[in-house]
Amino acid sequence: MKAPWIFSRFLRLARSLLADGRLTELLLDVARKSERKGGRLGGVREDLRLLQSLCTAWWRGEYRQISQQALLAAIAGLLYFLSPLDALPDWLLGLGFLDDIAVLAWVVRSWRGELEAFRAWLAAQSPQHQAELERLPTPAGRSEGR
Repeated sequence: MKAPWIFSRFLRLARSLLADGRLTELLLDVARKSERKGGRLGGVREDLRLLQSLCTAWWRGEYRQISQQALLAAIAGLLYFLSPLDALPDWLLGLGFLDDIAVLAWVVRSWRGELEAFRAWLAAQSPQHQAELERLPTPAGRSEGR
């Protein structure tokens, strides 16, 4: 399945973000945006939560059974979701959020096998550990209350 036309730019950003150790900042920013968007996320809300949990588990070193390409695609999808200036800018009422949802759905469809393996791993964890993975990490230099 072919990637959305603008997605390669976000893959490069994902590589850079991962190399610079800024994954936690991305996860926190995505969480803030998803809270603001609330009901407009629809069926993508669970996919977004799954991608966040995957990145958190990977960052903590608890889940490394994912290919580098799938991890970068997940991070790029989250970056695309976060970006206000993508194919359809978020400020375009009614339309600006549709491309974010489409790109996230594409990432989930394209990497379905790897995400299903992570979902199975996650389901085998204790409820306490699952809740811990939903609690986002605090990036270095930031306090929890900020």
